[in-house]
Amino acid sequence: MGEKTLTRMDLSEAVFREVGLSRNESAELVEAVLGHMSDALVDGEQVKISSFGTFSIRDKAARVGRNPKTGEEVPIQPRRVLTFRPSHLMKERVAAGNKR
Repeated sequence: MGEKTLTRMDLSEAVFREVGLSRNESAELVEAVLGHMSDALVDGEQVKISSFGTFSIRDKAARVGRNPKTGEEVPIQPRRVLTFRPSHLMKERVAAGNKR
């Protein structure tokens, strides 16, 4: 399997090709969408994208962890983590290996 990474530039190039906006407008659109998604997540909202999945924030409580090398107990602070739950369609598509 290849080690290709989809970047913001790739997304804006796809918008440029598919929608027909200028390259600058496409880049601004991608930035605006990602910014809007980020802002919603920071505010604790879920971001649902139909046929793709749901991004959400989860609060994790403080707990005691263990250093596997030394066995020493270490306190782990409470934190917020980003989670992604793919839709059923996305799961099926990835499992099948389909491009489109």
